[in-house]
Amino acid sequence: MDDKYLTVTALTRYLKYKFDSDSNLRKVFLRGEISNFKSHTTGHFYFSIKDENSKINAIMFRTHASKLNFIPTEGMKVLITGSVSVYEATGNYQIYVEDLIEDGIGNLYVAFEKLKKKLEAEGLFDPKYKKEIPKIPERIGIVTASTGAAVRDIISTIRRRFPLCETYLFPCLVQGENAAADIVKKINQASTYDLDVLIVGRGGGAFEDLNCFNDEEVARTIFASKIPIISAVGHEIDYTIADFVADLRAPTPTGAAELAVPNLVDLKHILSQYHIRLNESIMKKVKMMSLYLESFKSSFVIKNPMLLFENKKQKFDMVYEKLIRTMQTKLENKRTLLKQMQNHYILCNPKQLYESYQIQLKNTIEKLELLNPLSVLKRGYAITYHNETLLRSVKSLQKGDFIQIKLTDGEISASVEDIIGG
Repeated sequence: MDDKYLTVTALTRYLKYKFDSDSNLRKVFLRGEISNFKSHTTGHFYFSIKDENSKINAIMFRTHASKLNFIPTEGMKVLITGSVSVYEATGNYQIYVEDLIEDGIGNLYVAFEKLKKKLEAEGLFDPKYKKEIPKIPERIGIVTASTGAAVRDIISTIRRRFPLCETYLFPCLVQGENAAADIVKKINQASTYDLDVLIVGRGGGAFEDLNCFNDEEVARTIFASKIPIISAVGHEIDYTIADFVADLRAPTPTGAAELAVPNLVDLKHILSQYHIRLNESIMKKVKMMSLYLESFKSSFVIKNPMLLFENKKQKFDMVYEKLIRTMQTKLENKRTLLKQMQNHYILCNPKQLYESYQIQLKNTIEKLELLNPLSVLKRGYAITYHNETLLRSVKSLQKGDFIQIKLTDGEISASVEDIIGG
């Protein structure tokens, strides 16, 4: 009988299962107004979304909340993307928010994200293209509205921190339909001046008020500027395309002025420290050189300069003596060699050498005579040629061939009549 009764946990778990398994509840898009907003210390946002007739609890975990570029406030109309499920501890259903944008600027925000991704893919945000801001600028340009707190804050901050710097104002529209084109015009105008840095921005405002700084032409003009640009748009939580493409982003217009110029008081303090360190370095160097001079003055050589000369003279004498000994040794060796040559038997008996060579020559001639084929002919022999080739066998002859027979005192031409042998 008791089996038909469920526990509260079982029922709640069943309802949660039904919510989670419903594909229509996995991706829900809501429009409503924020109420009971609370930012928890964990970074999570807890609030409710309501319209004229109903209300639903909502939670946005820190993972998604940290990506917002604004802080939700009570009564803010918003567009929500998330999933609906049941929180088992209370049994309440609620929406888990993944994305949150202000209602009324939804299209502007979508366009902002699209342009941001496009320019980022092209490399316009890459740190390698960021130009360095001069540490001590002499001339600063300001592109902003000629009235309002922003221009006053920038100029007053520069004059207070570094009054030596000159400022040039290029007044422009910072809100409305024609603002983007005017900002581009004034940045280009500023580029014709000899400026060290350029501040571009305006004071705070709603997202749609800052939208002229999300313009593609403004972004490309900032990127192409030869002058380093500091963006100063809105408050610290506001981000625009100009902030990403500029060489440096300031959280506020006042912050831009502080980043653009050094503090004169700090510079004076630094110069004072340099002055002290320079004096200390000079005094240390003078002291060290004085000690070196004293050491040099008290050296044995300075007190006895003639000793240095005498040492050099002694060394010279030693080298000179060594040179003389070396030359004498070489000369003596040459003399000995000359004497040996003079006493050589060839020079003493040149005729004997001649007779020896004459005997060798006679022996050589006799050997050549023995090897000379003409000498053989003198003994009655002859040499026979056929077609100017030495004839070694009758096998190479035929009847009627002409041959040449060489004797000791001439040659005979003959015709072969008969061949015997072979």
